[in-house]
Amino acid sequence: MLLRKYMSLFGVGSAKIDLVLPKTSFKQGEPLHGYFFLEGGIIEQKLKRVECDLVMFDKNGKKEKLIDSTTVLQSDIIRADERNKLSFTYRIPVGVPRSQDGVRYLFKTKLTFDQGVESVDEDFISIV
Repeated sequence: MLLRKYMSLFGVGSAKIDLVLPKTSFKQGEPLHGYFFLEGGIIEQKLKRVECDLVMFDKNGKKEKLIDSTTVLQSDIIRADERNKLSFTYRIPVGVPRSQDGVRYLFKTKLTFDQGVESVDEDFISIV
C-alpha cells in the first residue's frame, strides 16, 4: 500500500481527467455543455481543484495566449478505480479570432490534488 501511495505522488497510477465535449467546432458566443470525466487511480486521492483554460496558439504554434480560465474548487475524494462525471458549461467568447490562417485553440484541463502530480488533458477545438 505504501508503494502505491508513493507511485501516485509521482504520477504513476494517479487519478486522471478527460474533458469530453459534444463536438470540436464552435461559433463565437455559442454555449457548450460537456463534462469532465474523472477516473480514480490505484489509491484514494484528495482532489483540490479542476482548472480549464481556453488557449489560443498563433500561426507558428509557438506563442500561446490565455483567452479565458475557469476553476472549479473540488474538495473531494476520488477512490481507487472510481469513475465520476463533473458538469462543464462554457460560452465561447465573442470577438476572439476565428480558427483560420493557422490560429488554433485548445482547452487545457488540469486536475490538482492535495499531494501528487497534476493530471493534464488537452482538447483542440475550432472557432468558426
